[in-house]
Amino acid sequence: MTESKESKEPGRQVDPKLLEFLVCPVTHGALRYDREAQELISEQANLAYPIRDGIPIMLPYEARQLDD
Repeated sequence: MTESKESKEPGRQVDPKLLEFLVCPVTHGALRYDREAQELISEQANLAYPIRDGIPIMLPYEARQLDD
């Protein structure tokens, strides 16, 4: 599956109200929004969840493992 160019645009915004309610599905901990990478970062799980076309993909098997 290929990602559209639009999904990686740094200017693309996610609704801030939505971000208030989202938690990591693995740890249930807080997430940090990385606007440039268009990812939600779980420091506790060491995972980055992608945001595609403005929609957070909160599936653990879709997450990218963070480098140490």
